[in-house]
Amino acid sequence: MPADTAVLLVYCPDQPGLVHAVTHFIFEHRGNILDLEQHIDHEDDVFFMRVEWSLEKFTIAKADIASHLARIAESRLMWWRLQFSTERKRLAIFVSKESHCLYDILSRNDTGEFPADVALVVSNHETLRSASERFGIAFHHFPITKENHAAQEEKQLELLNERRIDTVVLARYMQIIGRPMIEAFPHRILNIHHSFLPAFVGAKPYHQAYERGVKLIGATSHYVTEDLDQGPIIHQDVMPVSHQHSVDDLVRLGRDLEKTVLSNALRWHVLNKVLVYRNKTVVFS
Repeated sequence: MPADTAVLLVYCPDQPGLVHAVTHFIFEHRGNILDLEQHIDHEDDVFFMRVEWSLEKFTIAKADIASHLARIAESRLMWWRLQFSTERKRLAIFVSKESHCLYDILSRNDTGEFPADVALVVSNHETLRSASERFGIAFHHFPITKENHAAQEEKQLELLNERRIDTVVLARYMQIIGRPMIEAFPHRILNIHHSFLPAFVGAKPYHQAYERGVKLIGATSHYVTEDLDQGPIIHQDVMPVSHQHSVDDLVRLGRDLEKTVLSNALRWHVLNKVLVYRNKTVVFS
């Protein structure tokens, strides 16, 4: 893969010539297309596309590409987003007491699996400080109560802005995110939870599932919106279980699903493979 590439995500009303309009622009400026994927939602008559090309011989300076694309987009009524592979996303991981998702992300990041930088870990408890510092990641503790929740989140936002954070990952962070942070990071806050909702709400969902004799357990990763656990879904996975599995088995298997589903969703996010449309996503392969 070339060292510097551009990724363009678009959606717009379906119409003839969309692929040609974008690919011709890339071709006439000596760009080499490395990956292109498209999809048409026939129910809504909407066209989606992701295209990545090498900038090695591209004749337009990176700073000027957006202005050229804007003219194409305006004529086609396109929503679009342009990003460059050299602009690595800076991540903040929010945690509480459960460690499985945090360890999975930090270990994958440590081996270079994510083309991103974990800049810091934020928590409302001290429990996982040692886990964070073991990987050389700064740990920031914000004790939260009902009375200070808004004030603490304001301080968290100041920290995120100061550290130039692009994406927030809720790795089993057991606090509700407020509107100011959601508005500051639109479709850039990822969450993970079990897939029993809305059937088994509240505490100990795996215990509730065990009592009902469920035959599938799962996990869901989605972007955070103001509607609790109702944001656009990025990735889900399930695993069959049976009467032979204990509550402890369900919890263990559920944790495995949660960490892999979250890490997969995060990887697609940092690779600019996720396009949000209304309250759902198109995840390009």
